[in-house]
Amino acid sequence: MSTCVYGSSSATGTTFDSQLCVTAGATVTSNSDATAIATITDLDSVAVIIDVLWVLVCGILVFWMQAGFAMLEAGSVRAKNTNNILFKNIMDASIGAICFWLLGFSFAYGNNRYQYDNPGSDNTFIGAGNWALRNFNNDDNYHSFFFQWAFAGAAATIVSGSVAERCRLEAYFIYTIVLTTFVYPVVVHWVWSGTGWASAFYANDKGERYLKDNGMIDFAGSGVVHMTGGFAGLVGAIALGPRKYFGDPENEHKLRGSSDLLCALGVAILWMGWYGFNAGSTLGAAAGYGTPFPYIAVASKVCVTTTIAAAMGAICTMLYSRIVQGYFNLGLCLNGVLAGLVSITAPCSVVEPWAAMMIGLIGSFVYIGFSNLIKMLGVDDPLDAFPVHGGCGMWGVLSVGIFATRSNISRTYGFDNDAVKNGNQFRNQLAGMLAIICWVVATSSLIFFPLKFAGLLRVSEEEEEKGLDASEHGVEMIGGESKGALEKKGSIGGAALNAGSTAV
Repeated sequence: MSTCVYGSSSATGTTFDSQLCVTAGATVTSNSDATAIATITDLDSVAVIIDVLWVLVCGILVFWMQAGFAMLEAGSVRAKNTNNILFKNIMDASIGAICFWLLGFSFAYGNNRYQYDNPGSDNTFIGAGNWALRNFNNDDNYHSFFFQWAFAGAAATIVSGSVAERCRLEAYFIYTIVLTTFVYPVVVHWVWSGTGWASAFYANDKGERYLKDNGMIDFAGSGVVHMTGGFAGLVGAIALGPRKYFGDPENEHKLRGSSDLLCALGVAILWMGWYGFNAGSTLGAAAGYGTPFPYIAVASKVCVTTTIAAAMGAICTMLYSRIVQGYFNLGLCLNGVLAGLVSITAPCSVVEPWAAMMIGLIGSFVYIGFSNLIKMLGVDDPLDAFPVHGGCGMWGVLSVGIFATRSNISRTYGFDNDAVKNGNQFRNQLAGMLAIICWVVATSSLIFFPLKFAGLLRVSEEEEEKGLDASEHGVEMIGGESKGALEKKGSIGGAALNAGSTAV
């Protein structure tokens, strides 16, 4: 076996016109040989450092999306519930970190082996071992946990939008614990681990996959992250029931969010963070150097397809709002961006830019269709989290089987076959999608509905009318401002505060 390094003698370094290969076990006979081998070793070490740094930086970008979710959700709810929704966001990250560290990462990846090298504790359904990262004793793999935790936090935060303005905090904490410890990690194991039944990385000792040819391809999580969060949110919204005034044409304007500015800034931050989400899923930048398909080249293309799909989602919803609604609807366009981003998350590495445009276009109408459908069915989803993440997540998963190309799959995964052409890839995507839906709906129902029947899920009508900031956090609203802020301004005296006020 030989190790080769490619170099350039051109002034720009854009062409690789020289090659140095060293055969394993070769004898060093001169200083020049020793220098060459040392150079290769140094390049390998630098490549590892770059890969780890790449994953860490992208993980930070994914975590930065929590700020985007927080701003979007705070702007989408009424002022009297702002404190509550922000509190849920910070708790998603905090509770998720501890739960994913203790058990979730182990259920997801277990011993982090491939099926042909499985010591026996992991199976195709769930991982086992490496509890609380106790096997990470050489400091080489902590970046993997950090990156995956950021994804787990995103999945949990999606749910908070669906259950906003009427869910008890204690119930929400219970669900967040179960989601990040068990529900989400099992889906991760199926699709992304080396031993999961749907995984593109699963291979037995004969090199065969459980799902024929390529397994299920979900590069960055349209199914794993967004469908999981979206369908969990849908179940939560159904169990909770609608907010007061929902579906009432005369009073529905009272449910309008508090700040379009926060919504727009939140979506801009999410769009930015999505580059870490999608491009970071290469899990390396320097890996593959000296080959026709280095990881950084795949990441570059992923950034392009992500951009095109998001932009097309925004444009299509803009046109729809102007033509159908008669005006330019900012909220619809913002969700159009997210619809395009969610839709491209699974296929971003295996499609061409023109296909990314089509995926974003279709994704925008998938979002609009599901948004109208759940409203017709009486399901109150304040942030349209299910239409965006659940509906477009499904479309993103299926789009791989329609728009992926053989060359792109080979470039990203190393598989060279006709799975897309003969329909096997679409079948695999459909099987994985249905399995995720069944798993998430079943497990979420076992959490939300018992809490509902026990009277622990929803706040009282009085608390909902007054606002969760007051009932859950002791922050009362007077004239659109918090009690504490008005006290500081000296606008009202203590006697007036104690006399009570009307919530906005």
